Amino acid sequence: MAAKIVVALACMVVMLGLSEAAVYKVGDSAGWTTIANVDYKLWASTKTFHIGDTVLFEYNPQFHNVMRVTHAMYRSCNNSNPVSTFTTGNDSVTLTNHGHHFFFCGVPGHCMAGQKLDLNVIHPVSSTPLFDPPISSSSPPPPTTTIPAAGVPGPSPSHAASLPTVVAAVVSLLVSLVFANFAS
Repeated sequence: MAAKIVVALACMVVMLGLSEAAVYKVGDSAGWTTIANVDYKLWASTKTFHIGDTVLFEYNPQFHNVMRVTHAMYRSCNNSNPVSTFTTGNDSVTLTNHGHHFFFCGVPGHCMAGQKLDLNVIHPVSSTPLFDPPISSSSPPPPTTTIPAAGVPGPSPSHAASLPTVVAAVVSLLVSLVFANFAS
């Protein structure tokens, strides 16, 4: 019986570690658009982005796109040489490293009208909450694209243990307890 409890606890710890990443729909219910007058700077300022989080750009591909750009391109709304371009209308980008990630709509005039986004992925710290509220969607998740952050420096790195490291240590301990329980 004790072994079953330990295994159940190990499963819960693993699930907890897997559920730490969040999915954010850019612009919330309005999505990625110029029509709703969404303040994307304000939208991003209300979120805390972490490595592994996903940002979802939902938009009408007849009228919009998403371009990943450098900081200089972002500031000037220069769409001449984007890092990458997304055009499906249901684009998912997983944030894979710390720092700033810059996006805008490459349709002429849209970036200047405010359809641009600067996401800052923070360094993990021991006091960071485990969960950010995910955005639910009635449609299946789109394919995910992973891209590195732009070359803009972020805050100094934390030397605290990461959550996956702690989860792995706890799971290892629980597994050794299960085997010790079977041996006795």
